[in-house]
Parts: sequence; C-alpha cells; structure tokens
Amino acid sequence: MKLVESVQSCYLIKAKGGYFEESKIYVSSLIITHTLSWLFCLFRGLFSKKHIEPKGLSQNVPGWKLFGKVAARESPPKDSRTIQQEYEARAGKAGSGGTSPTQPQHGRRKNLDFEPLSTTALILEDRPSNLPAKPVEEAQRHRQEYDEMVAEAKKRELKEAQRKRKEMKERFKQEDSIANAMVVWNHDILPNWDNMRNTRRVRELWWQGLPPNVRGKVWSLAIGNELNITPELYDIFLSRAKERWRSFSETGSEADDGASLADRESSLDLIKLDISRTFPPLFIFQKGGPYHDLLHSVLGAYTCYRPDVGYVQGMSFIAAVLILNLDEADAFIAFANLLNKPCQLAFFRVDHDLMLKYFAAFEVFFEENLPRLFNHFQNSNLTPDLYLIDWIFTLYSKSLPLDVACRVWDVFCRDGEEFLFRTGLGILRLYEDVLLQMDFIHSAQFLTRLPEDIDSDRLFACIAAMPMLNGNKKWSQVSSSKHKKTGK
Repeated sequence: MKLVESVQSCYLIKAKGGYFEESKIYVSSLIITHTLSWLFCLFRGLFSKKHIEPKGLSQNVPGWKLFGKVAARESPPKDSRTIQQEYEARAGKAGSGGTSPTQPQHGRRKNLDFEPLSTTALILEDRPSNLPAKPVEEAQRHRQEYDEMVAEAKKRELKEAQRKRKEMKERFKQEDSIANAMVVWNHDILPNWDNMRNTRRVRELWWQGLPPNVRGKVWSLAIGNELNITPELYDIFLSRAKERWRSFSETGSEADDGASLADRESSLDLIKLDISRTFPPLFIFQKGGPYHDLLHSVLGAYTCYRPDVGYVQGMSFIAAVLILNLDEADAFIAFANLLNKPCQLAFFRVDHDLMLKYFAAFEVFFEENLPRLFNHFQNSNLTPDLYLIDWIFTLYSKSLPLDVACRVWDVFCRDGEEFLFRTGLGILRLYEDVLLQMDFIHSAQFLTRLPEDIDSDRLFACIAAMPMLNGNKKWSQVSSSKHKKTGK
C-alpha cells in the first residue's frame, strides 16, 4: 500500500512544480528502487543452492554442553589439558582462600600425565548460568570422584605397561634362546648326528623345543626312512594319483588295483573334505590357498603307495604339519614312515585289538600317576578311547595349538609312542581340578575340545611330572605285557 500511495502521490503533484514536489518524486523513486532490490535479494536467498557461511564466525556460534545450549565462545574450545590446569588452579585457590576448609588436600594431584576424556572433563565445568550452582559438598564430591578416576586410570596404565614390558622381555629372552640353540644345532649337533643324538646335552635341548629352521631336518633324521622311499618314487605315485583323479573325473571309474570302487571313491571324497577342514584359521590349506594342492598331492600319493591303508580321517593334519616344516618330497617320505610305526599303523588300520592294548597300558600309568581322576573317570564310565583316539590319530595337531603341537612332535620324534601317551597324562594333570568337577558328558566334551589358550611351558611341566613307571616297569614293558595278553 505504501508503494502505491507513493506512486499516486507522484502523479498528483506533477503539475504543482517547485522544489518540494521534485524532492518527493525523487524520494518515491528511491523507495521503489530499494524495494525491488530487497525483493530480488529475498528470492535469491530462497532459491540459492549453496549457502556460504562467512569466515571467522564458526567459532562464535552458540555451542552445546551437557545441560543445554550456552552462549557463544569468544575463544576457541579448550582442550582437556587446559581444563585440567584450570581445575587445579581453582582447586588451589579454593584451598588457600578458606572457602572450603573441609576439602581433602591429599586427593589433589599435580602434573598428571593422564589426560581426561571428554566425559570426565565435563565434571570440571561449572553449571550453565540458567541452572542452580552446585552445592559445595557436591562440587567436592565430583572433584574427589574425578581424582579417583584419574588415579585408577593411571594404575591400569601402569599395570598394562608393566605387563607389556614383561611380555617383551620374555619374548626377547625366548628369541635369544632360539638363536643360541639354532647355532648349536647347526654347527655342533646336526653335523655329528649319529654320535650326539642320544647325549644328555642334546636330549635337554630337544626337550626345550627345536628352533623352527632346524625342526624339519631333525624330524626327518629322527623319524628315519626305513621304507627307503626316494623322491623319484614319490613322483611315480604322485603321477598315479593324478591319473586316478583324471580317470575318475572323465569316466567315473578306474582300473581295479585291489581296492573296491566304493573304497577308492570314498577315499577321494574324504581327502577333499578333510583338506578343507585342516587348520581352517590359517587359510592356507583350503581351496585357493598356497598349500592346498601340495597337501592334496601328498595324501593322494600315499593312497596309491598304501592302498591297504588308504586314506583315514585325521591324516590330513599330520601331513599338513610336515608340509609346514619340510619340502614336498621330504614331507611325503616322513609321512609314509611315520604312519608305518606300530602305534600309528594300529590306529589308522583301526585294529581294535591293538588299540585296546594301548588303552589298557595307558590306564596303568593313568591310575599310577592320577589316582583321584582315574577313579572319577571309572565312576563316570569315561573310557580312554573317548578322548585318546582323536589325540593319537592327529598326533595332537588338531587338539592343541599349532605351536604347542609342534613342540609335542619334537619330543615325540625323540621318545617315540611313549611320549604320545605321556602327553595325554600331562593334559589330564593340567586340567585335573576342572575335570574332577565335571560329569561324563562335560568331561568328554572338554577333552575332545581342549582350551585354545594352553601354555606350552605349563603343559610340559605337567608332562615332566608324569613319570612313565609302574613300579619298576617302563612303558615298553607294560605295553609288551598287554600285547602278549591279547595274543598280538
């Protein structure tokens, strides 16, 4: 309306002339010009795509705190260390000014290295002006709680730092020990293997665990090669296995070699299935992994080499451990000779009479060393076959962590089958207190799925506390007596 009236006014005074009339016309034109400019700016602001915020205003916008919106800051936000210093300054003034005579002086800490988090720093802020101030008692309690939180956090940090320093110290000590042992094995023992393998010094070093870079070599020498298998012989059986796989994939049948078609097909299926379940956390034996084809070749070649044994579940774990420490041909040679040992052959051929003989011999030393747990298992009808079969079939490589299993293998290569059953007694001794509280089902489940955090030093301490003596009889004597009783 004012714009229209201004325009009408301009037309009404058009004939009057004079300075007054001209000034009014000029003012009216200015009003129209400014109005149009204002409308243009309004529409431009409404339909603009991007709003550019002026620089320098981001730090002055109102902020938000725990209790609501507060006034804009004139300075940048304070960091946690600044807040802590201001808190200590205020606490010092309050203590010296006498405003809070009951404030505890011993709870105050100066020059703290711990920086409070944002949530703890809020305790140090005063309440906003629109809220009542904290009572003196509440402020003191909050300061004391804050001091306790900081002190507790510092204790945790110091404890964690001490733990890490201890772990690093133990790791460095272990690495130095391995390095020194490696030099001894490479320069003193291996070049003189036949003369030194049974000496007391070598046996003690053997018990402590073999250095990883000499483990495969020592295993090969300790297992031996009674079967006189050569790398060329391995290539021959590997070629037969590949031909068998090719024939199966093309025709679904193959020439008769003394085993039924169902048995051969079952072996091939078991190999494929077991390889996928061999050390799954490592992801190196599964399909597409770097050792998948290698493990498949070793197991396939063995089924051709020993068709009377074929493939039995659990063999993949033994072959995998050997592959991790030996070359392909050497791994096959050690694998074939290892499975040719009497104990392994009895289990992988599923010779029930011989297996029962080993279980009976184990129970003799079980009752001798752990009578309470033995009686508990007897009352629960928990027989050794329920847990020993899995342990012996895979030589503990499936039941124990890989590094612990390799250390068990070290001494097994030194002492033979006796150490496999001694290790079983060591595991029972390690968890005796836990097993005594369990019934049949829980005990069987626990022993078939051992904890993953087994410490090798604790386990070997328990194994060392299990002497394989029954009166004056050793394992070999007890085992032989059981063997004669079964007529084998």
